[in-house]
Amino acid sequence: MTLAQAILSRKVGRPVRPGELVVARVDHAMTIDSIVPTVIDRLEELGAAPRYPERVSLVYDHVAPAANVNVAEAQRRGREWARRTGVNFYEVGRGVCHQVLIEEGVARPGALIVGSDSHSTSYGGVGAFGSGMGATDIALAIASGKTWLRVPESVKVTFRGRPRPGVSAKDAALEMVGRLGSGGATYMAVEIHLEDGAEKAFGRSERVTLANLAMEAGAKAGIVAPSGEIRDLYEVPDWLRAGEDAVYARELEIDLSALAPRLAAPFYVDNVHALGDYAGAEVDFVFVGTCTNGRIEDLRAAAEVLRGQKVAPGTRMLVVPASSRVLQQALAEGVLETLIEAGATIGTPGCGPCMGRHMGVAASGERVVSTANRNFRGRMGSPEAEVFLASPRTAALTALLGRIPDEEEVAP
Repeated sequence: MTLAQAILSRKVGRPVRPGELVVARVDHAMTIDSIVPTVIDRLEELGAAPRYPERVSLVYDHVAPAANVNVAEAQRRGREWARRTGVNFYEVGRGVCHQVLIEEGVARPGALIVGSDSHSTSYGGVGAFGSGMGATDIALAIASGKTWLRVPESVKVTFRGRPRPGVSAKDAALEMVGRLGSGGATYMAVEIHLEDGAEKAFGRSERVTLANLAMEAGAKAGIVAPSGEIRDLYEVPDWLRAGEDAVYARELEIDLSALAPRLAAPFYVDNVHALGDYAGAEVDFVFVGTCTNGRIEDLRAAAEVLRGQKVAPGTRMLVVPASSRVLQQALAEGVLETLIEAGATIGTPGCGPCMGRHMGVAASGERVVSTANRNFRGRMGSPEAEVFLASPRTAALTALLGRIPDEEEVAP
């Protein structure tokens, strides 16, 4: 069995095969501020309430704090619903939904987690089957404690070796998406294995980045085989492993020791290039944060570049920690002080301008370098803005220089 089959077989209660339609027990269902009004509508139409409120979370992160009165009214409705039903509620400032559920211990190896956000694949970083679903499916999962899905085929991606200095998991993830293509794993599980030193080089934070970006190849789930730090942090079930009989639709190997820094150019995540292809391009706005790269390791990487330096004139930089815990740790370590002294602005923990609804969206003609996960036209503001995706180190160096660096400049 593949990892996806192993997890779903446990939740269904029998062995499952790719292509089967199954009804599976859900360990946790998550929804967010921008989707919860529709979830509530669906539940009211059904005359239903959360069957297991302790297994449901509502996280305010996408447009938090509220950007206008309409958003504020919708958020008030969600708060009232959370109080009435007793579901877990995480208020404005707690952070991005995926980071919060990982920090709270909800995401764990072998769990099945569904969320009303497409990057719910992030939970695969700790060995869970995480998948994004629409409001109606989430409402039904909340009401019943179950969900239906087709058992996905799997694509196996193996990362080998240790990355060179200046190369991160974001570069590895972009390389993966670039090779698979935006539709290369459509409705499949991307099963990621770290070997020959990669399992030590990439801890939990880096694995979440890999699982997060699997979505951009069309994946139903992205699951990193538990090893290294994950086995130190969690009790990993004996059954959570890929069997020798596992069958894959496709297999891909990436040598981390040969990988150089990458960026995704407008307007597609799989439009992956070497930095040299765009080196020298002037940049107006740099954004470090999101569920992809807003963790303490990412903020440290940015601070390392900017320590004792200043953001270039004509370039602005926004840093949004992925959670309140990340914010507190960055404050305690002096990371925030370094970033602020360099000229960066710090935002409320959450999604920030990733989806282009508040907190510093881009104007027409502006060029953005972001550590987020999408760069579609209009994603972060004006459809006439250009968004490049890169690692925190590359993004910070871009802010320092006011332009996209070349490969040699990124190396420490």
